Amino acid sequence: MLRSWQKECVELAVKKYTASDKHFLCQATPGAGKTIMAALLAKTLFDKGMIDRVICFSPSVEVANNIKRTFGKIIGCSFDGSFTAVGASMTYQSLCSIPESTWDRLRKYRTFFIFDEIHHCSFSQDKSKINTWGERVVFHLQDIATYTLALSGTPWRSDALPIALVSYSNPEGELICDYQYSLIQAIRDNVCREPKIVLVDSNSISDGHDTYGSIAEFVKQAQSTYQEVLNNDSALRYLLKLAVLKLSEIRDSNPIAGGLVVASSVKHAEMINSLLIEEFNQTSTIVTYLHDNSTRKINSFKSSTEQWIVSVGMISEGTDIPRLQVCCHLSSIKTELYFRQVLGRILRSGKGKIEFAWLFTFAETRLVEFAERINIDIPGSCSYVDMECDSISVGEDIFRRFKPPLRDTCSKLKVNIDKLILGDLSSGLNTAYDERLLGCSLSNIQIKSLRTRVIEAFL
Repeated sequence: MLRSWQKECVELAVKKYTASDKHFLCQATPGAGKTIMAALLAKTLFDKGMIDRVICFSPSVEVANNIKRTFGKIIGCSFDGSFTAVGASMTYQSLCSIPESTWDRLRKYRTFFIFDEIHHCSFSQDKSKINTWGERVVFHLQDIATYTLALSGTPWRSDALPIALVSYSNPEGELICDYQYSLIQAIRDNVCREPKIVLVDSNSISDGHDTYGSIAEFVKQAQSTYQEVLNNDSALRYLLKLAVLKLSEIRDSNPIAGGLVVASSVKHAEMINSLLIEEFNQTSTIVTYLHDNSTRKINSFKSSTEQWIVSVGMISEGTDIPRLQVCCHLSSIKTELYFRQVLGRILRSGKGKIEFAWLFTFAETRLVEFAERINIDIPGSCSYVDMECDSISVGEDIFRRFKPPLRDTCSKLKVNIDKLILGDLSSGLNTAYDERLLGCSLSNIQIKSLRTRVIEAFL
């Protein structure tokens, strides 16, 4: 069934194309159904006799294959790039290997180009800053294209460079979207789950010389890195235990619900996968570029009842696994773009009912900032109101005490839990495993008195 926002976007795009404007930018929150909307738009243009071919570009093989399946099903024609196909789906990496003769042949057709996650393609008047993908899009494809559709769930770049094919206001420099579907709208329509972000912190971190009152203080003042926190045995076990308990609770009512762990390295992923299986008695699979058959494992996980999937970067952007409802952000990448992309993996609902997406991470300064403004789709694009609650102390099960938040446009509830008593979640667990077998050295810092803070973004 076509969602109202998808129908509106398709109608607006066709209207703009008909008015001889060939470029269209759609910014829709991760998990809202951009691929289906794009396929419906392509079918509409075919039905109206406005195009002969459609070619899609995306950032990964996994996403490209998903686009190929979706477009083939909705358009009802072969979409494998063969001689008789009406279209093709490929990665941005392939842009560099396509010969000029292919582009020349495409000039004979009315071609509709779709660029998924267009923020991967930068453009600048300073040619030393433009990336190869952006250069190809700007200097090759936009002249060949009859129409273009640029898609993004997170339409900005961490390096602050402009994005190819998009427009910015002058002199403010703000992104101009032809159609925007925000996370707030998606939650209201029950298209996406409501995010709840659990930040794990400590008021007692020792490096053998000094003691620090928080993770943020430790990372800032000690001669150490955030990676040491990610590798710390007690902190890692504490966070994973919280996530395991939450997934278990969700699976009481939704037995197929799954969890995702985004690790900082292959060795880190292997250590986490071992902990989930051996210490927490969970079913788990690991997918990285070093492990065989990762794409097959991802596809298998989508339709299985396995509890966890652990990855480094293979399940971060564009990968659609609707049953994922819990995520542990344990990556060393601390950009807002990546944070939102990881959160987006657990937001997709599609069930038409209120659900919650739980993301667990550590209270590193930037991650806290990102969490506090997660209800803004584009940073700096709109204002919001903070509503503070008094600090509270709760018992063993923190999660059952939180009720669905009130609905109030452009506001956000922050729940500070500074006196949380959960006991030692790592007690009774076997810590005498061989670090060499896990392939990751544990941090030498000591982290005690772990506590959590829950941030709820709501309408």
